[in-house]
Amino acid sequence: MNIIISKLMWQNGTRINQYIFAIIITIPLVSFGMVQGWLSPMISVLQSPETPSPEPYTTSDISWMTSVTYITAIIFGAPMGYLTDRYGRKMMTLLTTLSLIIYWQIKLLCLEPWALILARAVAGIPCSACYIVLPIYLKEISDIDLRGALGSLLILNRNIGYLASYVCADLLSVNALLWIGLLVPAIVFFIFLIMPETPEFLVKQGKIDEAKTVLAWLRGVPVVDRTLEQDIDSVVKVDKQTRASAASVWGIICKDQPTRKAFIITLVIKIAQQFDGYLIVLIYAGLVFGKASETTNLHLSPNKQIIMIGVIQLIGSTLATCIVEKTGRKLLLVTTSFAVGVGMLVLSAWFYLTSVGVWMPGWLPVFAMGLAIFADAAGFQPISYIIITDLFTFQLRGTVSSFTNICAKLSNFVQMKWFTNLCELIGIHWTFLFFSVVCFFSCFYTVIAFPETKQRTIEEIYTKLTRKKDKMVENKIEAVP
Repeated sequence: MNIIISKLMWQNGTRINQYIFAIIITIPLVSFGMVQGWLSPMISVLQSPETPSPEPYTTSDISWMTSVTYITAIIFGAPMGYLTDRYGRKMMTLLTTLSLIIYWQIKLLCLEPWALILARAVAGIPCSACYIVLPIYLKEISDIDLRGALGSLLILNRNIGYLASYVCADLLSVNALLWIGLLVPAIVFFIFLIMPETPEFLVKQGKIDEAKTVLAWLRGVPVVDRTLEQDIDSVVKVDKQTRASAASVWGIICKDQPTRKAFIITLVIKIAQQFDGYLIVLIYAGLVFGKASETTNLHLSPNKQIIMIGVIQLIGSTLATCIVEKTGRKLLLVTTSFAVGVGMLVLSAWFYLTSVGVWMPGWLPVFAMGLAIFADAAGFQPISYIIITDLFTFQLRGTVSSFTNICAKLSNFVQMKWFTNLCELIGIHWTFLFFSVVCFFSCFYTVIAFPETKQRTIEEIYTKLTRKKDKMVENKIEAVP
């Protein structure tokens, strides 16, 4: 491995290897984006008489096909953090890519309902792993001033996968799209066989020299570089401290004050992002476009509507990649969560006023929907993944990522399963108002609780969290007469 790395070395301090490696790491999310994006344009085809399946799908088939992924994602996601820490980031990424290959292969072999439900169950593996393993892998190969921009590639590449599925479904046959879907993870799998493990995991395995070689390759500097030596020594020091501690991972999270506070912040922001209404807006996009066409000249076919949404998502995530290292995490999270909240509030008002017979312009819900989708992709969603790797040491990242992923997938399952029933019970406008309140709460919570993590070490972030707590205590003592 060391020989391969040295041959691939770029000299003179260039960090191009980090950019190339980051792109390769996030390509499985292109494939997973295609997995998820394939559903939207294909559901109506599968239920039609012209279905590629031997017989049209029933409503029950579609229901199982759409929801089973989140069930298996919770099951496979539970041990994913432990497995990532036990067997390494590279090994789990290879298994993630292999599961994507199996998913596309099942669909190529058979398109009967049982086969697609099975394939969607297999998709639960990358549904968890792409958001647990890949963010950790990405963070641990990125320099501190690049981790935000490279971390946002996760959502950017997933949205590229969404859009690729939408466009290919509109232009190509079902079989051609499936072959393209299989080709992407198959190529990445073989590329990954020669890619290195992260320096931090190698230190954890006691492979210090190999960790130095990998870090030197990532930075394009000699192995004897002084800064590189200092960074490796810091990782070794943290690893020794963790090994010397008798506390378990959950013991550290519960007993260590700044770690506990970081965990609470991460969990609140992640769950708030899952309940910001983003998924539901995508489901109701067809209804919004249909209402808009009644009072405007906006007449788009269902596939063109989906493609338009995919373009908005891609523009938003591209913007996040470009500006996250300039604005910082906190400002971007505050502004985008507020913007999503405004979009949801407008949609809530529009649904209510039109239900009582008040005329509203047709462009308004389209604008609100576009704003919510754009803002979520431009900051709210990618930052919710970036902060997990920013706020925790490499010994805790796997466990925290697994736990927050389970919470996220439970949130998705609840929304997918009971949203329609809730709307029938209280009305869709109240539901969107709830999403709006969640977004505004997240904005306010970020302002008062979330520490800026841009270009800061975990020690610096935890020091700030501790000082905030100490300052609050001091203020309370001073207030006592």
